[in-house]
Amino acid sequence: MEILLVGTGAADGWPSPFCRCGSCESARARGVVRGQTSALVDDDVLIDCGPETPGAVVRHGRSLAAVGHVLITHAHFDHLGPQVLVQRSWIPGLSELELVGPADALQVCRDWVGPDDPVRFTPVTAGDRVRVGRYDVRALPAKHRVFRSGDAVLYDLTGPDRTRILWATDTGPWEPAWFDAVRGVRFDAVFLEETLGHREEISEFHLGLPRFGAMLDGLREVGAVDAATEVVAVHLGHHNPGPDELDRSLAALGARAGDDGEVVRLRAGGRPEAGAGLPGSGR
Repeated sequence: MEILLVGTGAADGWPSPFCRCGSCESARARGVVRGQTSALVDDDVLIDCGPETPGAVVRHGRSLAAVGHVLITHAHFDHLGPQVLVQRSWIPGLSELELVGPADALQVCRDWVGPDDPVRFTPVTAGDRVRVGRYDVRALPAKHRVFRSGDAVLYDLTGPDRTRILWATDTGPWEPAWFDAVRGVRFDAVFLEETLGHREEISEFHLGLPRFGAMLDGLREVGAVDAATEVVAVHLGHHNPGPDELDRSLAALGARAGDDGEVVRLRAGGRPEAGAGLPGSGR
C-alpha cells in the first residue's frame, strides 16, 4: 500500500497565514509548511478532501483522475470541500466516484452533484463495514462532531495485500470501550491527529501531545499498535512547539511527524519498505 500525505496540517495549516507566534515563525524559518490534512491511497482512494487538497495533489506531481472512492471523516471545511465535485464534472469520461462518509457529510455534497454526474453515495456510521473497491473499510467512532455526536468517523482500511492502516483524524481521546473495536487488529501504520501540542485546554475534540500519547498507550494495550507499526502524527497545528521540539516529543512517544508530500509505502506485517517517505529523508 502506498499512502501519499497530501497535507498534514490543521484547518488553518502550519504556519498559520495570520499568525506570528514562535511556533509559526520557527516553521517559516525552516520552510516547513503544512496544508490541510488528507491522504491519497494507491492513487485510488482519497481520504478527506478539503479545499486545498486538489491543488496540493497536483503540486505533489499526482492526479485525482483515477480516484474512484473518497472517504470523508466529517463535514468540517478543511476535510470536505464539495466544490471539487463541480471541478471533476468538467472532465468528460471519468468513471463513477463513490463518496463514503457520515450521512450529514454526504448531504453537504449533494447540491454540488448534477443529475447526470457519475457519483454514488455510501453513508456509514461507526461500526459499519463496507467494501470500497479493492479495500475493506470499517468506520470507527471519533470523539469529534460538526453539529452532533456521530457525525464524524475514523477509518480502518485494509488493502488487497492485507496491509492495514488506521486513519484517525479528527478525534479527541477515545472512550475506554471504543478500543475493543480494534483489539488484536495490529495496524501496519497509524495516522493519528496531534493538533493541540501543549494546549489541550482549547478543545476536548482534538489531541495534544499528552492525549496523543495516551491514545497510543490504549492502542498498544489492545494489540492494535506494536513495535513494527509506523505511527505518524498528522493534523498538526501551531499550538505545537517548534519543529525540533515536536520531533523530540513525538520520538519519545514512539511516533514522528508526517510531512506534506511524503509517500509512505507499507507491506503487511512489517515496517515500511525501504525507500518509503520523502526522497532523501531517511524515512
